[in-house]
Amino acid sequence: MSARTVSRPLIGITAYVEPAGWAVWRDVPAALVPQAYVRAVTAAGGRALVLPPDDADADVLRVLDGLLLAGGADVGPERYGQPPDPRTESRPDRDAGELALLTAALAADLPVLGVCRGMQLLAVAHGGALHQHLPDVVGHEGHRPAPGVYGSHPVRFTPDSLAGAVLAGVDRVNSYHHQGVADPGALTVTGWADDGVVEAVEDPARRFLLGVQWHPENDRDPRPVAALVRAAAGRSTGV
Repeated sequence: MSARTVSRPLIGITAYVEPAGWAVWRDVPAALVPQAYVRAVTAAGGRALVLPPDDADADVLRVLDGLLLAGGADVGPERYGQPPDPRTESRPDRDAGELALLTAALAADLPVLGVCRGMQLLAVAHGGALHQHLPDVVGHEGHRPAPGVYGSHPVRFTPDSLAGAVLAGVDRVNSYHHQGVADPGALTVTGWADDGVVEAVEDPARRFLLGVQWHPENDRDPRPVAALVRAAAGRSTGV
């Protein structure tokens, strides 16, 4: 446990870097996360720390008890050996910074939760690959029905998995993504949508490594975030 006085587990949340506006300012490049992530971490008993992209080192992990890889733009297809689809919108700075953090977090067995893009990054980091435009695969737009509009669909989980334990009784989730996991690499798929799209991945050999394709921070049942905070609390107390 790191030497600090914060009693709540400290959860790092990777940040978006996007044009933003506030007060008189418009289209200013900003490092930010939607408040829903912070609210979910706080409600679960954690303390959120926003992590802008930075691939110089991963030293911040020394003070973290858990890592939440947030959603956002697409993972660069060069990271999994594919040419870019015209509809892919990547953020190389995020890829570089988050992969540096993730590599160090895996080495330290830090609890990690990947949300949407974060789940896809987990798969890529474990040697997997993505579908760059999911409607080409499943034949519909249900996972991202319209700009800024969440979809909703049935989901099922492997009962004896981490996802199955965390999400017992959940049979429907929200959805906002146009890419998906084609190959999980070394990870285990433990959740699927009704059309076969991968909805959860994990590594049973680790203390806590879970990826979910939907956005639990915007759901009325944010149990994946709460599970991350619990795992982080156990780590911070040496349990």
